[in-house]
Amino acid sequence: MKLTSIFPFLAWFKLVTISSIKSDLMAGITGAVIVLPQGVAFATIAGLPPEYGLYTAMVTPIIAALFGSSFHLVSGPTTAISIVVFSAISHHAEPGTPEFLSLALTLTFLAGVYQLAFGLARLGALVNFVSHTVVIGFTAGAAILIITSQMKHVTGIFVPKGESFLHTWMDLYQGIGELNIILMVIALVTLVSAIILKKIFPKSPNLLVGMVVGSLVAILLKDHAEGIKLLGEIPARLPPLSMPDFSFATIKMLAPEAFAVALLGLIEAVSISRAVATKSGQRIDSNQEFVGQGMSNMFGSFFSSYAGSGSFTRSGVNFEAGAKTPLSAIFAAIFLVIIVLLIAPLTAYLPIAAMGGIILLVAYSLIDFHHIKQTLSFSKAESSILLTTFFATLFLELEFAIYMGVLLSLILFLARTSTPNIPVLSVDNDHSLSHRKFIDVEEKPIEECPQLKIIRIDMSIYFGSVNHVQKVISNIVEREKIYHILIEASGINFIDLAGAEVLVSENKRLLKESGGLYFVGLKPSVYETVARSCFIKKLGNDHFFDSKSQAIRRIYKRLDSDRCSQCEVKIFSECKK
Repeated sequence: MKLTSIFPFLAWFKLVTISSIKSDLMAGITGAVIVLPQGVAFATIAGLPPEYGLYTAMVTPIIAALFGSSFHLVSGPTTAISIVVFSAISHHAEPGTPEFLSLALTLTFLAGVYQLAFGLARLGALVNFVSHTVVIGFTAGAAILIITSQMKHVTGIFVPKGESFLHTWMDLYQGIGELNIILMVIALVTLVSAIILKKIFPKSPNLLVGMVVGSLVAILLKDHAEGIKLLGEIPARLPPLSMPDFSFATIKMLAPEAFAVALLGLIEAVSISRAVATKSGQRIDSNQEFVGQGMSNMFGSFFSSYAGSGSFTRSGVNFEAGAKTPLSAIFAAIFLVIIVLLIAPLTAYLPIAAMGGIILLVAYSLIDFHHIKQTLSFSKAESSILLTTFFATLFLELEFAIYMGVLLSLILFLARTSTPNIPVLSVDNDHSLSHRKFIDVEEKPIEECPQLKIIRIDMSIYFGSVNHVQKVISNIVEREKIYHILIEASGINFIDLAGAEVLVSENKRLLKESGGLYFVGLKPSVYETVARSCFIKKLGNDHFFDSKSQAIRRIYKRLDSDRCSQCEVKIFSECKK
């Protein structure tokens, strides 16, 4: 085993130069400024003290950068993961309590174990089977939930803890008389100032400036209103050591929720790293990314960090800022430590209403309107995944919403692969005998042999698709009374045991009618696989051909000569001899 497979950072360390370090330093400073308000906001969403979002942004990116595969992915606290953490733990403990914090750390460790196990088991390819629409639908639903959760801070209307989505809005409607205009003004000024600054200076730390503006407005208005609650001072210190709860009862209780967190985190991280890689030209190793995310969460749980994943915003900014290597994410974490040590006491003047305004803006930015519109316009199947995940997120448990979206995504994938395209082919007589060409009869009006049916299967023959394949062959036999069937197999990537058994069964049925099932162009890897299951032996080597010309010559000799003599089609060169 190569040392770089255990310590992947050894591979990209070789790429570090004085020039790349300069680029990574600038990108790191930018990333640190961006994550400062985000970390505080995300921890608030997760029901944790605000400093825990910053601790997560200090620890998680370093481990993920060292053990992941992407050069530009920046890990840490994210909105979607934060709201799932809140949803999962709030069933078992009161948000903000030491028990809540302990369970959050345990949840983080368990999620990391799942992710690391998936990576070591080389299951990175599984993400390919989960539609990105699941993430789009979930994050859109999560954004609505986050906006809903912040309305009590922005309006000052009392909403009991633990209220559902619908009940929260009912409480807000019924309590409209309690609306605190001053809090609304603080939140709106914070929100609008951040938006305007982003429009004028796209690369500016607009969220941080918005929080400062909101704080100044709160100071100006403090003598004119009551009830302006402040966030409180964040401790100016490094992430303290922590210990998850490893009791059997706690692990058993949190294992299902941890799986949902792990799954969402992996989908997020791999999707984001691939999206950035399309711009950078880098190739992403999904398995290594799984390992990096798993180790970052496991390690982080011992340093007061809650579950994190890849951040689309910070990763995109990291790339745009000119980052060259994963050192940029490490520098961002280091600079964040310095910033927190210097300015953490100033958070004592940050109004919760201003933080609510920032969270509203962050939540709104989560909704991918472009892809939602595109999905709803062009794909009914993807639309069903999107809408199911979205509404399940709003009205059901968040973990269940993730499972439902992933499950529906897999069901639709299996549905597509269970009905492979099986076009009917025939020989194009415009080509020479030595280079026969099979073409789809729907593409060109050519005649077919009345005794030999040529079909092409464009997908794997496995337990999910055997019923469809068997149905196509049965229709040929029963409706057209053709008992010699040649399968052009160059598009078949895999034949499992169930598929092999069905094909053997169909060949036996054809043999009773003096026919047979034949294959041409079967890939060597597929041939070797099915040979081990005795598939080749049961059909006979004389049913497999390397070339189309060889297949036609051999099968022609097995056709009914009397019918051939009376046939007027004569599409094969052998028919004319």
